[in-house]
Amino acid sequence: MSPQVVPTAPIASPAQRSRHRELECRLAKLADAGPQGIADRLGQLDREWTAGRMTKVVLGAVILVGFALTALLHPWWLILPAAAALLLLQHTFSRTSWIAGMFREMGFPSRCEVEQEKIALRALRGDFRHLPTLHDIEAKDDISRLEGEGGIVVEPDAHKVDPHEAVKEVIEAARQ
Repeated sequence: MSPQVVPTAPIASPAQRSRHRELECRLAKLADAGPQGIADRLGQLDREWTAGRMTKVVLGAVILVGFALTALLHPWWLILPAAAALLLLQHTFSRTSWIAGMFREMGFPSRCEVEQEKIALRALRGDFRHLPTLHDIEAKDDISRLEGEGGIVVEPDAHKVDPHEAVKEVIEAARQ
């Protein structure tokens, strides 16, 4: 019995739908590539630069440059690090950030998207299959009784799952 996927809110913007389709295609290809392809992509994701990371690096550099210009040229350059510091505070305490949005438009993924892809890849690789679930715990006595009575006969080919369907289920589960 497969777990039931609870539908989430629809993906709103065309850009989000496009990224979602790209993720589905990428995960389906990696599912076909096998464990080594998945491991390679997980390594890439560990080094991925996100919009939030770019925001912090750029604003930190602007603050340093502003202080250097202040020391070398004129005190009016303090406006630059002050503005960058305000943008950094806005990025830190707000759910939306103007500068992070700019980096998202430039193609940098959000941290949430990177983590979602990591979880989906780990699920496809089978990292979570040995963890007990609520369903497994509740049905443990029933399963052991069935096994004692001969169990349920399952054909080996019956476990084949279409990679595209598996990817869709994993993405929906990871989005929750």
